[in-house]
Amino acid sequence: EVDPSLQALESRQEEILKRLYELKSAVDGLSKMIQTPDADFDVTNIIQTDECSPLAANGADLDLMLGKDYGALKDIVINANPSLPPLSLLVLHSLLCERYKVLSAVHTHSSVKSVPENLLKCFGEQTKKQPRHEYQLGFTLIWKDVPKPQMKFSIQTMCPIEGEGNIARFLFSLFGQKYNAVTSTLIDSWVDTAIFQLKEGSSKEKGAVLRSMNAALGKTSWLVGNELTVADIVAWCALQQTGSANAAPANVQKWMKACENLAPFSSVMKLLK
Repeated sequence: EVDPSLQALESRQEEILKRLYELKSAVDGLSKMIQTPDADFDVTNIIQTDECSPLAANGADLDLMLGKDYGALKDIVINANPSLPPLSLLVLHSLLCERYKVLSAVHTHSSVKSVPENLLKCFGEQTKKQPRHEYQLGFTLIWKDVPKPQMKFSIQTMCPIEGEGNIARFLFSLFGQKYNAVTSTLIDSWVDTAIFQLKEGSSKEKGAVLRSMNAALGKTSWLVGNELTVADIVAWCALQQTGSANAAPANVQKWMKACENLAPFSSVMKLLK
């Protein structure tokens, strides 16, 4: 018979080794996230204690974010290719309309021969026309033959911000959210992973991301903590555009339904039909 005290010692040793292994996995996951977009999100366990606050009711100080220009309307202009519409930017436009008085416009550049009717009306109808100075934010989308979405908010002086993920991060920052460094890193990692692996990656990469998403969503309602972030918006849109939504595991399916219950997502769902 095995000595009970020896058995207890072995069990304790196994438990210590297991905890050391989990700690090593968490550290490795954080290291990978900082260095490159990756589907390994072991660090999720560490940051769940950092609670995200709900979207600020009054949004950010637009003068501070976009520059003060004698009270003039702040204009954001985005060029995007109609062959691959940046759905996350349409969701963010709807969210911005809930927070600010937004003057919305959609135009077609001469480099594009034709644009589907639903894309020309992707912002819906401007229900009430007001004098330009009564709006807080101008949001103009130009369908143009560009390799990737481009954005400017200071037309005369700045180089364009390129890439759907980068523009989405900027637009979400207009809600005035503040995160600590670890949470910001995790959000950025999800955004990059959604764009480069879920949207543009191989079937193997997509499968790995879906498994990571399923694991994260087994612990919290949203991808990072308990509030919607830009990571949820970009990842949801990537799933819609790649046709991976139907093959998603249970936690991801539940999360997708939670997204679709929010009005800004449902407006994009109508666009996809």
